[in-house]
Amino acid sequence: MILTNAQERTRFYKFATVGAIGAVIDFALFNVFTSVAGIPAIISSALSFVAAVLSNFIFNRYWTYPDSRSKALAHQAIQFSMISLIGMGIRLIMFALLEKPFINIADNFFPSLGINSTLIGHNATLALAILVVMMWNFIANRYWTYNDVS
Repeated sequence: MILTNAQERTRFYKFATVGAIGAVIDFALFNVFTSVAGIPAIISSALSFVAAVLSNFIFNRYWTYPDSRSKALAHQAIQFSMISLIGMGIRLIMFALLEKPFINIADNFFPSLGINSTLIGHNATLALAILVVMMWNFIANRYWTYNDVS
């Protein structure tokens, strides 16, 4: 559908742009929480995710899907939040499984460069999780939260 429908392709690009803004928020807050505030990575990941989801809902509601108005704001917010919670579950599972292996990979690739392998491992894990969850979020939101657009 995205490949053959120009309107869906435009929506996907907008959704991806909103996701990129959300990712900047996510990465920035994650790194502030872990590096500055000393909050454990998995908790920081959850907190930064919530902030990004809030931003993403607002931008998607008013920019990506401005023609989606047959559902009340609260109804769409609940649907978007439910999909995001599933996405958060996917993300936390990925983070729990991949955090240590990615730190170990960073240790092996950057041992003598003085680069913080934990920081690299955390951010690499977060980047992969964001990509996987973005695909889930787009598909699920398009066909459930924003299914009232043609």
